Amino acid sequence: MVMGQTSAIVLAAGMGKRMNSLLPKPLHPICGRAMILHVLDALTPLELEKVVVVVGHGSRQVIEEITSSYDQRVNIEFVEQHTPQGTGDAVKVALTCFSDVYDNLAKDRDILILPGDAPLVLTKTLAALIDTHRQSASVATLLSVMATDPRGYGRIIRNKDKDVARIVEEKDATEEEKSICEVGTSIYVFRQSALAPALRILVPKNAQNEYYLTDVIEVFRQAGYQIKAVVAEDEKEVAGVNDRLQLAFVDAELRKRINTQHMLRGVTIMDPSQTYIDKAAEIERDVTLMPGTVIKGATYIGSGSIVGPYTVLDNCYLGQRAHVTFTYLSDAKLEDDTHIGPYGQS
Repeated sequence: MVMGQTSAIVLAAGMGKRMNSLLPKPLHPICGRAMILHVLDALTPLELEKVVVVVGHGSRQVIEEITSSYDQRVNIEFVEQHTPQGTGDAVKVALTCFSDVYDNLAKDRDILILPGDAPLVLTKTLAALIDTHRQSASVATLLSVMATDPRGYGRIIRNKDKDVARIVEEKDATEEEKSICEVGTSIYVFRQSALAPALRILVPKNAQNEYYLTDVIEVFRQAGYQIKAVVAEDEKEVAGVNDRLQLAFVDAELRKRINTQHMLRGVTIMDPSQTYIDKAAEIERDVTLMPGTVIKGATYIGSGSIVGPYTVLDNCYLGQRAHVTFTYLSDAKLEDDTHIGPYGQS
């Protein structure tokens, strides 16, 4: 979908302290798949030159999960941020995976930057962001959203030409600026030839003594560069995950998407609110899923089958016209016209 020299950087080095977990935050499962894999799924159709994943806490686990579970045709490189010094430093580390800023390719390369904890972001939104960036010939284009409750987020301040003038953090905002509902999403596209020099002059002007990527926007503004913004259509799409409450929210939203896609393809789901389908599952048309059905892993269900109520299928294969009710099956294979249940298990 995206042509030319465009690459991506995925920021996945944070510890995620608020998750209160021994598991690295990027690996928390959402609909049967590690959170960061959903972000990479959104990038795949863009046909990017390369994707650089910045790892830190639990780096070995994160790398192993991605390399074992992700499409090997995608050009993914890993780089480690050994000391957590903020998003600006993480991007600076990631840029070591690219040709020098003065290289001919670097002069025309655009770099999409996004966090590894945004599993609901859609490919079409990222493509629109890149397209706007290219058409406007900006050095930076950011994705924003009109927040229902903007408290705690950086406000987008636009100039008279509707371009981005700056991003102001809430603690630094005036009362008038706090009334603005347009906020940043931590998703950007930068021209590499402008980004690299800007990162070099950042200073950690905050209590955390960290280098913030948002400060690059101020550097560009002072240099007189044009900065654009694209407003995301759906606030939920850019929701991040910092704790278990937010994890449950994005899991529920993605399950709604998955159920909707299956129903539009001809699957009958009697009660979507009580039906849980992992992303990797494959379900043929004219299948009926009764309430209380849980479809986990890479389960396949053939046409005409009836599953449920209150049935769990974990990495199973069901042939056509199978009927499974009140049953738990794991790694099972059922031939056509097989009936199991109630109260069966394998």
